[in-house]
Amino acid sequence: MHGDSTSIAVQDHVTPDSFRSAVGTFCTGLTVLSAMGSKGPVGFTCQAFSSLSLDPPRILVCPGRTSTTWPLIRAAGRFCVNVLAEDQTALSRLFARPGGDKYAGVGWSCPPGASPRLDGACSWFECAIEAEFDAGDHTVVAARVLALDTAEGRKPLLYHRGRYASLSESTDGPV
Repeated sequence: MHGDSTSIAVQDHVTPDSFRSAVGTFCTGLTVLSAMGSKGPVGFTCQAFSSLSLDPPRILVCPGRTSTTWPLIRAAGRFCVNVLAEDQTALSRLFARPGGDKYAGVGWSCPPGASPRLDGACSWFECAIEAEFDAGDHTVVAARVLALDTAEGRKPLLYHRGRYASLSESTDGPV
């Protein structure tokens, strides 16, 4: 029955641990947000990525408020969302660590006026920041998609219940 709150068991207190456990049942993909900063390329692993609008094309990303890289990307005004492929676990871990030269030994390209694109990604989205909203311990960023590309045949790197996961072949059709 919709609207009947008596049929829903409600916890008296939702803790960060109970919330993380419940949210962890939702499988997500992994991305690296990248930009050309004033001192060279910058980037970080971002799990909070979603499509927002088809017309015009917009996406959402949600960097943590403690991120030291997000202010560098914000200053650039644009960034690239690199959707990681299943064989890019090492890249996910590398860009998740603070500090250091994350691009050393990593294959990437950066066309003039664009943001760094990681080699081997499933897809990439070149985006311009349109709006930011305070959202607790994260910032919600709405961005317009300016360009994109997809690598056919690449499977995404997934994250489920605190672990990396792979996509198995499905026999069902599209949703």
